[in-house]
Amino acid sequence: MDIQFRLGTVEDAGMIVGLINELAEYEKLPDKITTTEEDIRTAIANRDIETLFASSDGKEVGFAMFLDNYASIFGAKGMFIENLYVRPEYRGNGIGEAMMRELCRIAVSRGYKKVEWHCLEWNEPANQLYLKLNATQKNDWIFYRLFGETLEEIGRG
Repeated sequence: MDIQFRLGTVEDAGMIVGLINELAEYEKLPDKITTTEEDIRTAIANRDIETLFASSDGKEVGFAMFLDNYASIFGAKGMFIENLYVRPEYRGNGIGEAMMRELCRIAVSRGYKKVEWHCLEWNEPANQLYLKLNATQKNDWIFYRLFGETLEEIGRG
C-alpha cells in the first residue's frame, strides 16, 4: 500500500474531530468526547498540537495528534503522541508502523530526544506494534490524570 504523509492545518479541524470521534468509539469512550472544531482550530493555530495524516489513493486512512514536551533528563524537547489512529478497514497494512516511523523521523529532524505515548492495556495490536519497534514499556511509571470536576475543585482551592 502506497502511503503519503502530510501535516494537518486549521482547515482540517472538522476531519480531525471526526477521526477523534472514530477513535473514541474504538476505545469505548464515545460519551467522553467534548472536543469541537473550534477547539482544534485554536489548538493548531496556537501550535499547541500538530496532526499527521496518512493517506492512500487520496483518502485519509489514519492520523496522529502530537505535541511538544520537555525532557528535563535530556535538557531538550520531546514529542508526546496524544492519538494514533488507523481506520479499521485499513488496519493490517503497515500504516500504524509507517506513521510511527514518520513521527520518529519528524522528532529526529527537530532535535527531540524522546517520543512518548500511552496505550490502552487491552489494545493488543497496538501494543504488539510498539514492542515490534523496540519501544520501552514503562512499567515503573504510573500514569495519573486529574480532569473534570476533580480538577476544577482542586484548582479553585
